[in-house]
Amino acid sequence: MDQANGANPPPYNFQDHGQNNHTGMSYQVVHPAAQTSAQTVDFSLPPDYSSGLDDIGFSDSNIRRGFIKKVYFTLMLQLLVTVGIICAFLYWSELRVWTWHNKWFSYTMMAAVMVLVLALSCCDNLRRQVPLNFIALGLFTVAEGLMLGSVAAYFDAEAVLWAMLATTLVSLALSLFAFQSKWDFTMLNGSLWVLMWTLISFCLLCAILRSQYVYIVYACLGTLVFSLYLVFDTQLIVGGKHRKYEMSPEEYVFAALNLYVDIVSLFLLLLQLIGLCR
Repeated sequence: MDQANGANPPPYNFQDHGQNNHTGMSYQVVHPAAQTSAQTVDFSLPPDYSSGLDDIGFSDSNIRRGFIKKVYFTLMLQLLVTVGIICAFLYWSELRVWTWHNKWFSYTMMAAVMVLVLALSCCDNLRRQVPLNFIALGLFTVAEGLMLGSVAAYFDAEAVLWAMLATTLVSLALSLFAFQSKWDFTMLNGSLWVLMWTLISFCLLCAILRSQYVYIVYACLGTLVFSLYLVFDTQLIVGGKHRKYEMSPEEYVFAALNLYVDIVSLFLLLLQLIGLCR
């Protein structure tokens, strides 16, 4: 009987093709749409990618080390500029006397610092786009140095130098502790935020009571809070397997800003503590 859709395929002839066992590594695959065209598919083993994975991990370590170098090199430049400005206010007598008679200068620099901090913290493009990020960070460093210099002008030069020395020792000790310690301080973000608001409330209490002993307690509490923040920010920069959170390598300007603000806050609190105890 004839089929309606076409003829049956011809029977397979062993004499035409032979009867051999297959020992090769490739197969003849016939495309279903056209029986006349064929393609050969190779079922060989896939290439080895183990060395590539090792290279990726090594590359990540290099990126993190380069990020740390950028952050601390930028921080070192910021601190050198700040120390130079403070020394100018301490040892340039005309500038120091001018600062005493123009208190508006300190408040103006404080407002400029707040505006630049908010701009660098809230605008991602500003702190990531070169050279705008370095320009903004440089302006912030100069404004912060002028504000610190105008504040340091009201203290004795010896007290300011002692505060600088104490800040250097405390910052180095805390940084080494943050690098070596396996305690993860990056999980304490919420607790540190609560401590910061407690410190702000205590500052308002100091403004109302105006007691020397309350000022001393405030300076001690503030030193503790910003010491914890310095360890927290350092571990965010360093990262590693013992840290739950770490900072992106693209945020080296923001990372340097965080460390700089922590160190400057420690300096101001230690300066106030030394001035009150003298």
